[in-house]
Amino acid sequence: MTSEPEGTTPSPETSGEGVADEAVEVPTGEEEVVEEVASDDAPTEPTAEQQLAERTADLQRLQAEYVNYRKRVERDRAQARQQGEAAVLRSLLTVLDDIGRAEQHGELSGGFKAVADALTQALKAHKLEAFGAEGDPFDPRLHEALFAAGESAEVSVTSVGPVVRTGYKVGDEVLRHAQVGVVEPAEGDAPATSAETSDDE
Repeated sequence: MTSEPEGTTPSPETSGEGVADEAVEVPTGEEEVVEEVASDDAPTEPTAEQQLAERTADLQRLQAEYVNYRKRVERDRAQARQQGEAAVLRSLLTVLDDIGRAEQHGELSGGFKAVADALTQALKAHKLEAFGAEGDPFDPRLHEALFAAGESAEVSVTSVGPVVRTGYKVGDEVLRHAQVGVVEPAEGDAPATSAETSDDE
């Protein structure tokens, strides 16, 4: 076999190995760029002032929630107490009806009268108020109209007539509507107008 002459062109296999070795190398500049971007994206720790502000805001929020809770509990307690008192007072209204009927028939005397007076005073201490007197202006929020009691020249507006059952309330809360008859003002007793007066003259 003859040896290859010196200075000949290297074979493709030999030149390819050199190219492959050169392609594996990575420029160091790209690595520095990747490391720099990663360092910029890293989260920064909050400062002491920021942490203090966050803790203060959390405490203020908790305090406001607690104050609202206390107010809600107190409101619910007051409402429950009022409802309980109203239920007890309603149960005693029939007793007051019996006392009123006994007084009308002259049967309220002696020890029974003393007990009735004490009960009435105790109920007044709980702000129980009776309403529904004859002649009062009729108010559908307070009175329950059972029948029409005719017309009267003594009233200028629709008024309460005969009272069948007294009504009771505590403050603005109506425990029981008064059952009444209704009296209307007489139509012919309306005041004369100025035109009618001049015609008569």
